[in-house]
Amino acid sequence: YYLYQSEWTNKPVLHILPHWNWTTGKAVEVWAYYNNADEVELYLNGKSLGKKSKQGEEMHVMWNVPFEAGTLKAISRKGGKEVLVREVKTAGAAAKIELIADRKNIKADGKDLSFITVRVLDKDGNLVPNADNLVNFNLEGEGFIAGVDNGFQASLEPFKANYRKAFNGLCLAIIQAKEKAGTIKLTATSNGLTSSSILITTK
Repeated sequence: YYLYQSEWTNKPVLHILPHWNWTTGKAVEVWAYYNNADEVELYLNGKSLGKKSKQGEEMHVMWNVPFEAGTLKAISRKGGKEVLVREVKTAGAAAKIELIADRKNIKADGKDLSFITVRVLDKDGNLVPNADNLVNFNLEGEGFIAGVDNGFQASLEPFKANYRKAFNGLCLAIIQAKEKAGTIKLTATSNGLTSSSILITTK
């Protein structure tokens, strides 16, 4: 996704990966996709790990970084001027659920959909990348749960259900409208986590 954006779009792109939750001292390959810049400089907890530039047909730059908990930050620059900044932080224990809808207003036609991304966060709002909590869904109002997923291809959980385990801290609930205008309320709960609700309007 970010690779394609960095190669095929004109908008400024800077994306670093992977997440930053590892065993202390483990060597981690950190990649950065970028465009509209001459170089990217990587920092770990405020210390520069050096600048990198793509060479020839390379589509990314890379650093080998011994893991240390904290903040990994990348800065892209063009002509010495900062273009974009991106950070990845070490997450703590799973503490709460966040719900994000791709659309909060959908048609009351019995067909329209809203895709709700479920994120498992620590107390500071960082995505917990190794979270696999079981998330239960409750829906009220003029809609129903059309399906659930988490992107894990080997999962044996059903797509038609009111629950889903998180995978890499994420899962998905797909909400389908009924034919009557009104409001849909989706609530996501999980043992030990602060629950979250979101409202979808159908017209």
